[in-house]
Parts: sequence; C-alpha cells; structure tokens
Amino acid sequence: MEHDFWRDRWANNQIGFHEKDGNKLLLRHFDAIALPEGARYFVPLCGKTGDIAQLLIKGYRVVGVELVEDAIRQLFEELGVAPEITEIGPFKRYAAEDIVIFVGDVFALTPEILGPVDAVYDRAALVAFPAGMRARYAAHVAAITGNARQMLLTFEYDQSEMDGPPFDVDADEIRALYADIYDIDLVRRKVIPQGLKGQVDANEVVWLLTPR
Repeated sequence: MEHDFWRDRWANNQIGFHEKDGNKLLLRHFDAIALPEGARYFVPLCGKTGDIAQLLIKGYRVVGVELVEDAIRQLFEELGVAPEITEIGPFKRYAAEDIVIFVGDVFALTPEILGPVDAVYDRAALVAFPAGMRARYAAHVAAITGNARQMLLTFEYDQSEMDGPPFDVDADEIRALYADIYDIDLVRRKVIPQGLKGQVDANEVVWLLTPR
C-alpha cells in the first residue's frame, strides 16, 4: 500500500485493525514458538499493538518497525515509558528498556540496523500488503532476520466480497512464499464468529514457520 494510505488511516483514527489487548488467538498459541525469556522478537508494521505490552510482560525484548510516527508516540504513552529518540540511517529510533522501534519503511530496514532477532511476531504485516508486494515482503523479512522462526497470523476469505487490507492469504500462498526456507505448521484455524470487519465470512489462521 502507498505510505499516505496508512498515514491517513492513523490521522483519521481509522485503525480498526488495532487490538488494544493484543491478538487473542496469537497469544493463546504463543508457546508454540518455544523461546526462552529474554529472546528478542521482531514485530513488523507494529503500530501500537497491545501484543508488544504482552511480549514485554512475558519477559521478552521487542524490536519493531512502523511507518507512522504518531502510532509509536501513542505506543510509548500507553506503555507509560519515555523513549530516547535518535536517528539511524533513514529511521527515527525510539528506545527504552527492552524495546526499540524504528519509524520508517520496513523495506529500508537492514540486518545491521535491526540487530539480532530470535523470532518474528507477524500479527498484521503480511496481510497488510496487496498480492504484488507479499513475496517481496516475505523474502525481505527472512533476509534481515537471518531466517528467524516466525509466528504468523493470516486471514482467509473471499477477496471478491471485500477489499483489503487485511488481505486474503490462503494456505497455498503461505507455502509458495515460505516453503523454500521454512517448515510450515498450521497451529490453528478459527472461524471469525461475526465475520471479518462484520462483512464477510472468514477464518483467522496462525502459522508457525521454522527454519530448515
């Protein structure tokens, strides 16, 4: 999506994708990723998701990237933490104990800027990209994280019935995007009771990607 699309969504408070308390389905199956306390999770396109607070509470370190700076200001306000703000390459870097968020374009992120990562927690990033950008995104995240294992949330629905984002990403596409690098395990597929955005029948799906 164009950068202005997301900036406008935040400016107009059109953030129905935001989950204040974190994604319940991901958190319910979080232990499948099996990393010890102190592990460092990368949360791409993180916004001000409540998942970050949950990861910190569990004793993990968090690094994220987000295009919209106002979302990150709100994140730190809601965490009750005053960040140190510096610049590194094309990014603003918001940092406090156990948390670093880079404000800028995920595709500009490099392994050197990101630093070591133990796992990726993709709660809303892959599904935010239209079909023509998802292969680039998947390859880029694998490359900058050294093929770190991933916990990945997707949606399955009839794309003709509703425009994304979030976009429909089915099991065949997951295999096409990741099977060359990862072993792919379906953790949970759950029907969304009221439909996605209350508009279309859909499944919410959690995947575990383990590097070969």
